[in-house]
Amino acid sequence: QVQLVESGGGLVQAGDSLRLSCTARERTFRNYLMGWFRQAPGKEREYVARISREGRMTYYADFVGRRFTISRDNAKNTMYLQMNNLKPEDTAIYYCAVSDHFSDDAALYSSWGPGTQVTVSS
Repeated sequence: QVQLVESGGGLVQAGDSLRLSCTARERTFRNYLMGWFRQAPGKEREYVARISREGRMTYYADFVGRRFTISRDNAKNTMYLQMNNLKPEDTAIYYCAVSDHFSDDAALYSSWGPGTQVTVSS
């Protein structure tokens, strides 16, 4: 297992921005594919974005549009999710995760952080 911790969540208004961070305590951090997921109350966990090992390939869920940007800094063992123009429907607990597969399927991610709460008011 890989130890992961998210940070950067909070309470914001619609249209505001947040940057989430995910820090791993893992010597071989750069070997892992990583992704962001979210889960709203009463809903299934939902894929948000994923990034390749060196950060050269990124993919996003359809709902993201051009609002979110996933990135990583392997020298800092950290992955980021920059979220702009937040909407109330973005309210959820956001999780980072690692995988050996470049996939949007949560079942293929082996380690998860505890999550960070994002709340967007109207």
